Amino acid sequence: MTTSVFTALVALVGVALGGWLSLRNQDRMWKREHLRQWRDIRLSACNEFLAANRRYVAYALDPEASVTAVPHPREPGRLMPFFNEAGRPYKEALEAGFTAMRLVAERPQTVRAGVSFVNCAREVAAARATLSEADIPSHAFERLWSAEQDFINAVRTELGLAAIPRQP
Repeated sequence: MTTSVFTALVALVGVALGGWLSLRNQDRMWKREHLRQWRDIRLSACNEFLAANRRYVAYALDPEASVTAVPHPREPGRLMPFFNEAGRPYKEALEAGFTAMRLVAERPQTVRAGVSFVNCAREVAAARATLSEADIPSHAFERLWSAEQDFINAVRTELGLAAIPRQP
């Protein structure tokens, strides 16, 4: 009788241990899948934001673009660019991409790099309001491409990838 009770207890312990290990394994797999899904969501949102920023700048540099600029109400010395009806979709796509990126970014450094990137794009657009596309100062573009590189590296860090070294 003792042997059969002992055998039954060993079997129950084995079933319980197997169930616990199976549950633990499923929980790990779920967590990995959850992290992968969020990584894909972050990558997609940041990619859309980058593309929208590029289209925004490309529109601002178009010789046919109509851009106006007014002083920023809270930041003296800074101009806010405005586009006509043809440029409104570019501005809206940039704002939507920027908001989506901020919603899914995990690190504050990524959001700060995104803010800098948007501000540099707006600076180029504001300069375009008073200058032709060929007369925009090169330092505005240098800041824009530097901000883009900083944003890309912040996203890469957030995704667990190594930063891309700056080109001289």
